[in-house]
Amino acid sequence: MRILLKLASFLFHPLWMPFAGSLFYFLFTPRFFPQEIIKAKLLAIAIITIFIPVVFYFLLKNLGKAESIFLDKVEERKWPLFFFIMLSLMVLNQVLNIYNYPALFYYFAGILISTAIAFIFTWLKIKMSLHMVGIAGLLMFVIGFCFYFHLYFIYTISFLIVAAGLSASSRLYYKAHTKWELMLGFITGLVPQILMFSFWFTEYRMSDLF
Repeated sequence: MRILLKLASFLFHPLWMPFAGSLFYFLFTPRFFPQEIIKAKLLAIAIITIFIPVVFYFLLKNLGKAESIFLDKVEERKWPLFFFIMLSLMVLNQVLNIYNYPALFYYFAGILISTAIAFIFTWLKIKMSLHMVGIAGLLMFVIGFCFYFHLYFIYTISFLIVAAGLSASSRLYYKAHTKWELMLGFITGLVPQILMFSFWFTEYRMSDLF
């Protein structure tokens, strides 16, 4: 059980969630995109949301500003979260657009809001669970995606619910967070995606009218 919880901490690390949502979107969206476009977008998102943050983390580690990839201390989170806000803006401005990729655009807009909220809380000395922020955002995106396109990815949603439970159990087991911090993280990841889904739904309704 200990190995499973440790593995969950890495597998469901918030750093993977933006790319996981992007991959899910391009694999299952009913809209057609050329394979070259899909590969280019996924590569760009992977570089911006995974590889660049990892390099930035090692830079901070060498400077003594971070001890582990989990950013256990609240002070360690300020620069990485601020940097990820900039990277999310880069994805929204340079990689995606609201007309061709509305669902994915609003997913990253939700990620941007969640990251900004987490960043603000660091200044209040509150360390919410970023694992729960990431998995909750992905879970809500998949639910909204299925709801709009009338698709039934029951096993995927069930897996993400189990993943959320494992992530929460892992963070509690290793005393990385309190139950309150886990709940705060889950809400911070979930609510912005719910709000963005309403914009996404409106965007599609307007496109149907015209």
